[in-house]
Amino acid sequence: MEYRRIMAVGFLIIFGLVSFAPAEDISLHSFLTRVASTPEPLSKKEESELLDRMERLLEQAREAHRRMTRGLQTGEIDIRYQEGEFWRSKLKEDETSIDAGMGQIKLLKEKRGNLAASIGLYKTLKDLSVNFNTYNNMASFCAFVGDLAPELGLWADPVFYHLYLLPLARLKDIEKAPPPKKEKKPAPKGKKH
Repeated sequence: MEYRRIMAVGFLIIFGLVSFAPAEDISLHSFLTRVASTPEPLSKKEESELLDRMERLLEQAREAHRRMTRGLQTGEIDIRYQEGEFWRSKLKEDETSIDAGMGQIKLLKEKRGNLAASIGLYKTLKDLSVNFNTYNNMASFCAFVGDLAPELGLWADPVFYHLYLLPLARLKDIEKAPPPKKEKKPAPKGKKH
């Protein structure tokens, strides 16, 4: 009997702590579920959360990029000179992409309806996803990239594309469509005398 009472009090304490815990960010799984179901437009809060997640994802990409660059510079990543030059150039491209993506996010936070910035961010995420998947397939870089490569791909294509970019493009398309022309009916002809 005492055991049950202790268990009940324990569950109440755990339940109480969980209910007062700060709300967690909307996860990748939640966004993927939204894509799988009939996508409805994102609320302003969800849009903000999505842009925040994109920003954090680019920060993670920047950190992985720094680790790979440092690994090449210090010799931790053992690659022949010619290959090393190739990978350094790829990493330089990635650095430019990450900076551009951060700029696009800043623009989107200031003006959410910016279609050009949305397309630029999508392209950045796709380019980084391809490059990080390539790094992930190299034994030398795999430890530096880890799960970030597939995560970039999932955030870019199904989530950002379907939940943010497509609805924005459709909205812009509707705004630019010319109003339908009203056909005028010919005036009835009067009788000739």
